[in-house]
Amino acid sequence: MPKRPDALETVWLCLELLKRIPRGRKISTTELFEQLKEAGIEREIRTIQRQLDTLSERFEIERDDRSKPYGYSWKKQAVGFTIPNLTPHESLLLRLAEDHLMNLLPAHLMKSMGGFFEQARRNLAPDSHAKLEREWPNKVRVVATSQPLLPPKIAPGVFETVSETLYNNQWLKLNYRNAGGKQSKIEVMPLGLAQQAPRLYLVARYKGFDNERSLALHRIISAEASTLTFERPKEFNLKNYDDDGRFGFGEGQRIRLTFRIKREAGIHLLESPLSTDQEAREIDDSLEITATVVDSAMLKWWLRGFGEDVWEVKRIKLDDEGGKK
Repeated sequence: MPKRPDALETVWLCLELLKRIPRGRKISTTELFEQLKEAGIEREIRTIQRQLDTLSERFEIERDDRSKPYGYSWKKQAVGFTIPNLTPHESLLLRLAEDHLMNLLPAHLMKSMGGFFEQARRNLAPDSHAKLEREWPNKVRVVATSQPLLPPKIAPGVFETVSETLYNNQWLKLNYRNAGGKQSKIEVMPLGLAQQAPRLYLVARYKGFDNERSLALHRIISAEASTLTFERPKEFNLKNYDDDGRFGFGEGQRIRLTFRIKREAGIHLLESPLSTDQEAREIDDSLEITATVVDSAMLKWWLRGFGEDVWEVKRIKLDDEGGKK
């Protein structure tokens, strides 16, 4: 009886290893050790190596022992082994999730899901029977609302370190270059991560301050996780930060905005209003739009984008209760 728990632990470890062994490429003992660790499974590398050697003898697993650490993969014609067996629908959901969540989940969580993503890709391969599910990604698309831009380059290791400190509530040491080119070393409390079109922004508080700032990840030269943790401020809310127009380069100042716009240029505002209290009045071949919005640089850029099709722009500042200042 005493050996039973150990036997169960061994079986569990074997299953976890089997579902992480890829097809078409090799994975090393070190990589599997890291994946298991990120999934909360702590085992010595020697234990993992022994189990892999045993599995390669009993399953159609190829071991590349030409150099250390050894590499493992399913043989080309192997049936393989999947736990759990994803349905075509689940495989499709995971494929879409992998594309859209890669910048919104901590790096270690994405890596720990590697075996499932690999299985999903395999289940939707050209030689699979999931024809309709395989076709679906080519039938849907998230389209840009402005001129598409390529994502700026982020220094190696920065996203991983930023996402991990955000996940673990750890202080973060940065070497940061602002938009003006000034470089400085700072220590910040990471509070949120946001994706705006192709760019990623970290919302953080500088050490010794109680206000939040948005830091572009592509302007971070290097990032280092501190060993110190912090209590997340209860008053901070990422949704409220966004609602205040902070990602639109505003300061949360609400205004009552009124402007005239040619009907042809502004007809979409009758279908997608600026706010829940928007009012629209037709005047000849134009529309007079009035709405409560957050004043920001993004709002100014948006209005300027209409050129001469927008005129008579008026802004009235509002207090916290919505009254005029």
